[in-house]
Amino acid sequence: MAKTDFPAEIRSLRSTFSAIEDVSDVAQIKADIAVLSEEAGVPDLWDDPASAQIVTSKLSHRQSELERLNKIRTRIEDLEVLVELAEMENDDETLAEADKELISIRKALAELEIVTLLNGEFDSRGAVVTIRSGAGGVDAADFAEMLLRMYLRWAEKHGYKATVMDTSYAEEAGLKSATFEIDVPYVFGTLSVEAGTHRLVRISPFDNQGRRQTSFAAVEVVPLIEQTDTIEIPESELRVDVFRSSGPGGQSVNTTDSAVRMTHIPTGTVVSMQNEKSQIQNRAAALRVMQSRLLLLKKEAESAQKKEFAGDVKASWGDQMRSYVLNPYQMVKDLRTDHEVGNTQAVLDGEIDDFINAGIRWRAGNRRPSN
Repeated sequence: MAKTDFPAEIRSLRSTFSAIEDVSDVAQIKADIAVLSEEAGVPDLWDDPASAQIVTSKLSHRQSELERLNKIRTRIEDLEVLVELAEMENDDETLAEADKELISIRKALAELEIVTLLNGEFDSRGAVVTIRSGAGGVDAADFAEMLLRMYLRWAEKHGYKATVMDTSYAEEAGLKSATFEIDVPYVFGTLSVEAGTHRLVRISPFDNQGRRQTSFAAVEVVPLIEQTDTIEIPESELRVDVFRSSGPGGQSVNTTDSAVRMTHIPTGTVVSMQNEKSQIQNRAAALRVMQSRLLLLKKEAESAQKKEFAGDVKASWGDQMRSYVLNPYQMVKDLRTDHEVGNTQAVLDGEIDDFINAGIRWRAGNRRPSN
């Protein structure tokens, strides 16, 4: 067995780690932590639970990023000390331990490098995943359920809470569709490479003649859009006109300029309010209605954006991005990256990180402009 060149290996680890630090922008992470820590320390932070949740979540994520980087740096430094001591004492057992740690650090750096590639606009968001059965009848419905189980197992292995939001069961077996949500940072960037058509080839358990069946399922991944229950409207975006109320009235309702017409200039949304007796009351009521309407417009825009992310996935021949072959041989192969695995059961049990990582690297390569 060849002796490990530890000095060269450690130099390589340091070089890789340095590149990751540069891409991660450690100075910016520290600056963000300082700002977010100050915001999190405000006494009335939790008066607005939605905003507080956003602040604390961002702070926790940035702290985790810094901790992960610091931990890797410390492991490389400790490895160097371990090797020095082992070589001084000619301790083969400790050198073997150093070899194992070297392999472990390499793996950790590879995983960290993947995170640095998640730099798309929405990559840092959580995700909503929808699985739909496609061509293939009852086998396709069963395949959709297999994929749901696969992704839920993947989430469980990573300690992520996956919330199943909707399931539509097929008549004989399996699922017509299912939707689940994982509200964890960077899950959208991670799982977005799973979007597309998945193909299953196997002996159908629903065919009494035991024939091989090909079936399809579509996976759609969209980012969680940040939403709040209220919407702030800058005064500069509002035009308020007052006029005299019309219709039946009494006292001062239609004898003073108490009615209010409020216009949101950027969208042209108009709200008129004249039910209250005073201009102040009508203005407050108009603002509440305006906020509700603009929030609705915002949610409609978000829904349209989600549809754009989901795209048009056919779930049929010619569109597949990954094949799961259970017969006549055992193999799962991604047709974009050529990554393949022979242990199909492990994949269907949620062991899909290698496929995801290969997909993220493939996507990053395709994003680079050609020379």
